Amino acid sequence: MKTKNLRQLIPALLISGAAFLYACGGSGNDASSSADTTSNSAASTAASVDPATKSDSKGVGKFTSVQLGPIDDAMAEKGKAVFTAKCSACHKATDQRVVGPGLKGVTQRRTPEWIMNQITNPAEMEQKDPVGKALLAKYLTQMTFQNVTDDETRQILEYFRQNDKQ
Repeated sequence: MKTKNLRQLIPALLISGAAFLYACGGSGNDASSSADTTSNSAASTAASVDPATKSDSKGVGKFTSVQLGPIDDAMAEKGKAVFTAKCSACHKATDQRVVGPGLKGVTQRRTPEWIMNQITNPAEMEQKDPVGKALLAKYLTQMTFQNVTDDETRQILEYFRQNDKQ
C-alpha cells in the first residue's frame, strides 16, 4: 500500500518542483538577472584569456614603467627573504601549485610592471586586468594584499628574475 502512495506522490513532487524553479527564474528584467549577466560576462572574459600564455599587459596600478638592468644579486636575496615571509604560504618559486600558481617562469610570461602591480594591487588587478581575472577564475582564490612596500616589490621582482635564469 505504501508503494502505491509513493508512486502517486513522486509525479506531483516533480511537477511542483519544476513549477517552483520556473517561477524563481523570473522574467530576466530584475536586478539579479542583470548581475548574473555581468558575472557571466566577466567569466567569459576570463575564460577567453589563458593565464599560462605570455602577456604584454602592464596591468592596473601605479607601476607603468620599470627599468631593468643586470640582475642585482643583493636585491634578489632581499626579495627571496620577503617572498619567503609574505608569499610562500600560497606560492612556490617552482612551477608547483599551492593555493596560487607556481611562479617559475613568471618573468617570461609577464611584464615587470604587471608583476609589481599584481603584488601591490591584487584586488583591482583581479577585477580589471584580463590576466588577473583569468587567474582568479582558474585558482578560485583572491590574492591577498600582503602590505609589501614598493622597494620590497622590486626586490621580489629581482628574485623572480634570478630564479627564472636558473
